[in-house]
Amino acid sequence: MSNAELLWHPSKERAEGSQMHQFMVTMAQRYGFAPDWLSLHRWSITDRGSFWNEMWTLADIEANKPARTTESGQGMLNTTWFEGSEFNFAQHLLRHDDDRIAIQAEDELGGLRSITYRELRQTVARCANALRKRGISRGDRVAGFLPNIPEAVIAMLATASIGAIWSSCSPDFGINGVFDRFSQIEPKLLFAADGYSYNGKRIDSIEPIREIVEKIPSIEHVAIVPFTTEAPDISTLGSADHWPEFLDSDDDLKFEPLPFDHPLYIMYSSGTTGVPKCIVHGAGGTLLQQMKELILHCDLRREDVIFYFTTCGWMMWNWLVSSLGVGATVVLYEGSPAYPIIDRLWKMAERLGITVFGTSPKFLTACEQATVQPSEEYNLSKLRAVLSTGSPLTVENFNWVYREVKQDLQLSSICGGTDIISCFMLGNPILPVYAGEIQCLGLGMDIHAFDESGQSVTGTRGELVCCSPFPSQPVGFWNDPDTEKYHKAYFSDYNGIWKHGDFVEITEHGGVKVFGRSDATLNPGGIRIGTAEIYRQVEAMDEIADSVVIGKRTADADVEICLFVVPTSGHILDNDLATRIRRQIASGATKRHVPKHIRQVSAVPYTISGKKVELAVARMVHGEDVPNRDALANPEALEQYAGIV
Repeated sequence: MSNAELLWHPSKERAEGSQMHQFMVTMAQRYGFAPDWLSLHRWSITDRGSFWNEMWTLADIEANKPARTTESGQGMLNTTWFEGSEFNFAQHLLRHDDDRIAIQAEDELGGLRSITYRELRQTVARCANALRKRGISRGDRVAGFLPNIPEAVIAMLATASIGAIWSSCSPDFGINGVFDRFSQIEPKLLFAADGYSYNGKRIDSIEPIREIVEKIPSIEHVAIVPFTTEAPDISTLGSADHWPEFLDSDDDLKFEPLPFDHPLYIMYSSGTTGVPKCIVHGAGGTLLQQMKELILHCDLRREDVIFYFTTCGWMMWNWLVSSLGVGATVVLYEGSPAYPIIDRLWKMAERLGITVFGTSPKFLTACEQATVQPSEEYNLSKLRAVLSTGSPLTVENFNWVYREVKQDLQLSSICGGTDIISCFMLGNPILPVYAGEIQCLGLGMDIHAFDESGQSVTGTRGELVCCSPFPSQPVGFWNDPDTEKYHKAYFSDYNGIWKHGDFVEITEHGGVKVFGRSDATLNPGGIRIGTAEIYRQVEAMDEIADSVVIGKRTADADVEICLFVVPTSGHILDNDLATRIRRQIASGATKRHVPKHIRQVSAVPYTISGKKVELAVARMVHGEDVPNRDALANPEALEQYAGIV
């Protein structure tokens, strides 16, 4: 049995009052299984069709045309969900039309805005009608280069309402990073803000927007949201309008009925092995999966106020916005979470009455190091759940939350990702919380840990896999007509089984411990970063002949990016070159890609087939043994990495 410390257990009243408990009891009576969690989860994966059909009913999704069948086809690559059904994603998120606050928006410079559900519907209608008048229609791509502000939500919902496809990047992405993504999908219209702020500094975006429009000829029109200035100069942007002039005067809201798998979002992989892959997510699977997680696993209700610290370039933004489908109040925050004070977000939680608070291990660790005591300084009586994702929560993070934030609290570490726009493992209002563990596997998710022989194991570490289909699988990759990229990304290691790339342990009481990525993806501060995005910047420099980048684990369970470079003949790595490397990475990718450590090496180790062996370098840096050196073309190159950082 697991020896993890029990930190919290819901009271009988709280557990039985949860939507998860009510759903469990109802389903047990209806389908004849025991009314306990393990039986509910087992039923949800063995009778998938019934489970997801019940979720459709629970979420109260209005179909313009009912499905002929809930599940058809065989295997993870060939299953079709709710075939024949038609509905609209935006229609579900905008089904409330009243004066309850839909969005509370705050930024680090003191900006505060509130938008009711009725006002949200009206503005989405004006935006959608403006899109139609500019020739945007079903299947067209619409891109957002926006801070985390209400206009991003409005633009996305307007796009979804007419059947166009939404894709967004955070404005702190460098031009090359944006181009690598948006150029592949060829958007017809771009929503952008004139700038953004971070750590109290206003950063202008007009010049980057001009470069984006210049480099991506498919963009026919730009809508500029004034964020850092009242009337930004948009004269250099070609066909462009300020947001108020862009919006149409007609606020008649119309929704396009669409098939269950109609593309809703295009998300992007981290770019570990090259240009980021464009992951296409369908409207039905996204909505159904996220409603399940919000209603059952988070126990979210109409009276709740939910917040997650995120940007528009991360799938947690899409996840957060789906809370509108429950009718809750969504809190958006733009800027640094620690400006001007480290406890800024806890103060916001008190002022706005936040009930579900989403953050990251890095933020919690920073609060602990700064000796912040939220429970002593703020009234958090309404707060009932803290969610965390991006990287594994440490035992110390768990203990700090229960010691300094609140004792009667559901602390839910959650884990999934961009690939499924949802979670494989997450919280549960009827289960206990153990230090260092995610509470449970998601309903409807047939998750296992596979050992090296491909056998499912409990109580020991293994590869995270999913063995049965689920609705929020990608509908495919963009520009991948034969599904070769899609199959290679998830199904090439285990035939017909999804390999996610996380190293985990499923405990004997059903919790999950995550030990990080099992591939070379970096996770500094909980933000997934692909090594290829760094290589493209560094190796474009004349002074650099080769390079390899890895993530070094730190004592607080974060990751520091370490870059090792082989200078070209006649050059050495000095302070000047290191500064220029950092500047190049920051401008070409993002500031999050900038390495903590840069060291000079004589060679980069490669496999015989010509691939850099990042994992082997990482093992050397961590003082671990490197197996299978015979597979390397130049194994002698490894030795210099021992103790180098």
